[in-house]
Amino acid sequence: MTNTAPHRTDLWAVTPADVTTPEAGELLRDYYYDVANRYYRLHLGREGTPEELESGLADSPSDDLAAPSGLFLIGRYDGVAHACAGLRRYDDTTVELTRVFVRPALRGTGGGGRLLAAVDAAARAMGADRIVLDTRLDLVEARALYLRNGYQEIPAYNSGPYAQVWYGKDLGTPTR
Repeated sequence: MTNTAPHRTDLWAVTPADVTTPEAGELLRDYYYDVANRYYRLHLGREGTPEELESGLADSPSDDLAAPSGLFLIGRYDGVAHACAGLRRYDDTTVELTRVFVRPALRGTGGGGRLLAAVDAAARAMGADRIVLDTRLDLVEARALYLRNGYQEIPAYNSGPYAQVWYGKDLGTPTR
C-alpha cells in the first residue's frame, strides 16, 4: 500500500540506532513479516504461519548491523519509528545495504528517499565508496526506490537464496 497524501518529507528524520533495542526489533520483525509474507503469497499462495515467520526471523539475525562491522538506521515520521535500513561492511571500500523498510501506511511520503540519503552519508562515514545490495524481483517498490536514488543493476556479487537482482551505487571518494 502506498500513501497518496502530500509528501511531508520534513516530518522524516533518520538517525543511527542500536539494533538490539526493542524499537529496532519491532521494525525488523515488521520488515521480515512483510517480505516473507509477500514471498509466501507469491510462491505458496498463502500467508506464512507465525511459527514459519518467527523461525525465519530467528535464522536472519541482524546483530552485524552494529559497530564495528555495520550500522543500523531508524527513520522516524513525526517522531515515531516507521522505517529502517542496515549497512554491513562487505570489503574495505564497500558496504552492503540490507533491511530497508518503510511501513506500508507511510510509503509514498518520502521516507524511503530520506532513508537512502542517510544511508549514503553513513556509508561515506564508514569509509565506503560503494554500496551494494541484493533483492527479489517481486519487491518492485524497493527496486523502484533504488533506481530513483542512483542505484544501478550490477552483476551478482553473492548467491543468497532470495537474491534475484543486484544493485550498486558509487559514492565517490570516501572520507577517511
